Formats: sequence, structure tokens, C-alpha cells
Amino acid sequence: MKREEFAPMRRTMKYIRAITLLLIAMLTSCQQSDYDFDDTPQGNLDALWTLIDQRYCFLSYKEELLGFKWSEIHAKYSAKLNQNMSRVQLFEVLCQMVSELKDGHVNISTSLDLGRNWSWKEDYPENLDTELREQYLGTDYHIGSGLKYTILPDNTAYVVYESFSNTIGEGNLSDMLAYLRLCKGMILDIRGNGGGELTNVERLSQRFTNEKVLVGYMCHKTGKGHDDFSEPKAEYISPSSSVRWQKPVVVLVNRSCYSAANTFVRNMKVMPLVTVMGDWTGGGSGLPFSSELPIGWGVRFSASPSYDAEMQHIEFGIKPDVFSSLNESLAAQGKDSMIEKARQMINGE
Repeated sequence: MKREEFAPMRRTMKYIRAITLLLIAMLTSCQQSDYDFDDTPQGNLDALWTLIDQRYCFLSYKEELLGFKWSEIHAKYSAKLNQNMSRVQLFEVLCQMVSELKDGHVNISTSLDLGRNWSWKEDYPENLDTELREQYLGTDYHIGSGLKYTILPDNTAYVVYESFSNTIGEGNLSDMLAYLRLCKGMILDIRGNGGGELTNVERLSQRFTNEKVLVGYMCHKTGKGHDDFSEPKAEYISPSSSVRWQKPVVVLVNRSCYSAANTFVRNMKVMPLVTVMGDWTGGGSGLPFSSELPIGWGVRFSASPSYDAEMQHIEFGIKPDVFSSLNESLAAQGKDSMIEKARQMINGE
């Protein structure tokens, strides 16, 4: 191709780039006009309050359940501001304001610290002794990605999954289930699992059903009103095309099971042959959304609520099928009472 033949192409590309840049500028200006706040203490508080007011997905639910009005929160915390306050002081006020929501998915990210709320688990028993759990695993347990598993002396499969951030491969799951296939049942211990990737939740859930199962619903924010949501969209788990577990399962949970782990428990509650044992989970059912304040601090908050199969909120946790707690006296003797109770259930005792 001769040099002069490139000229029309170059002009066309320049035209496309110009239109693209114009569209980006228009879209950016539209977004900024909704959240055009000054980088002052009041401007940053106004920006944060408005983001939560218009995009946070649980305001009506939290107002009713916790007994506050978000419309009154603005004045309450604005009164704590002054123009000469330090960044540290502003950070503390903003964290106090969003802590009213009692949501572990609401965070303020700064170079100073990570603003967080752990009230969903702080006032509850841990019901987990990691050293004791390691004794049940022993020293020659198998490891497949984030899965740790062994066979207990009574021929019960014991599986520990500490974080849904640890990617599980389909091969890992098939190899694990094949190795445990002669066991009479499985204890799946996810105590202390704070969540992670929903793809891992689905991948693991698929191994415990032989048919498509309705596990819950999800909505999306469609407007600025507190109750502006899309119609609930049903969420299903389809059975894996690979090895599936066909025997009793006891899922051990505690209050520290949060976010993706909470969703996994929601899924497992409706699976055949599954019993959820332990304490209420920690909750955290909203998919997070990220934004930024004028000062440059990152903000994360729940934007899309999910529900169980009966369209009930799971934001504040899921009730187990069987309550169980860690017995300190037995723990001192080297026995985890929750694991022992699960073994008894699997053995039909």
C-alpha cells in the first residue's frame, strides 16, 4: 500500500478517537455532576453520605432493623466537623458515620488505615480453635489448592476450607472426592472462612447436588431511591458434570463465616443430604461497589443484595440447622466438640 493511501484511514481513525474522547468526557461530566463535592471536611462527609444514601442497597432494611434514620445521620456527624481538623480526625468521623450501618462490606481505604466494621463477629464466641483443628488434620493430610483433607479413624472424611479466596480447580475437587469416596460421610469445616470469590462458591456447591437447585435471589440498584431495585433474579446451582458427593455432609460454621462463605452456606442449606451445624454465620450478603471521595480515599459498600431461596435477607447471617458450640473443657482434653458432634451425626449416633 502506498503512503498516500494511508491518509483517509488516518483521518477516519482521528475522527473516531475524537468522538470517543467526547463521549467519555460527556459521561464523566454526567457522573461528576451527581457527586460534585469540595475537598473539605464537609464536602467529603457530604460525598460519603450521598453515596450511601443513593447507592447502598440495605438502607431501608437497616433503618427498620437497627432503628436509625439515615436522613438524621448527616446532621449528627456534620456537627463533629471543623475546618481545621486533621485528616486523622476526619477519617475517624467518617468511619463512625458508616459504622452505623454495621456492615463488614463498608470500608474506607486510606494511607492512614482501613476503616472497617467487625461488629458482626466481635460480640460472638469464636467457636474455633485452629490448633485443635490441626490436630484432627494430623501431619499427613492432603492439600489441593485451598482444600485440606484427611480420613478420620472412624472413616469420616474431614475437609477444611479456610478461605474462598483460595482458588479451587475442578481437578482438585474431583481428586479429593475420589480419594474420600469410601468414607461414610463428610465434615466440611469452613469455620473462620471470611469469604472470597463467588466462582469458588459455585464450583464447590455444584459437587453436592444431582439436579438444578434454586438457592436464592439477587437484585440490583436501579435508581437513587432507597428502594429502587430490579426485579429479583433467581439464582440456581446446577450439578457438576464431574464427580459429585452422594453421602451425608455436615458443614461446620461459626460467626466468622462471612460474605462468600455466607453465600456458600445459603447454597448448602437447600442441598440434599446436607446439615449446617454451628452458630449463625456472620452475614454480608451484598455485592460490593467501589467509589472515591474528593480527598482521594476509596470507599466500598454493598450495592446488590442477595437473598435465600425463600426471598429472606441473609445480610445479618444464616441460622444453622443444628446449633453447636465449642466446649472449652473438651478442648482442654484435645477434643473439638463441634467436630465430635458432626461425627456422631454422620455415624447415626
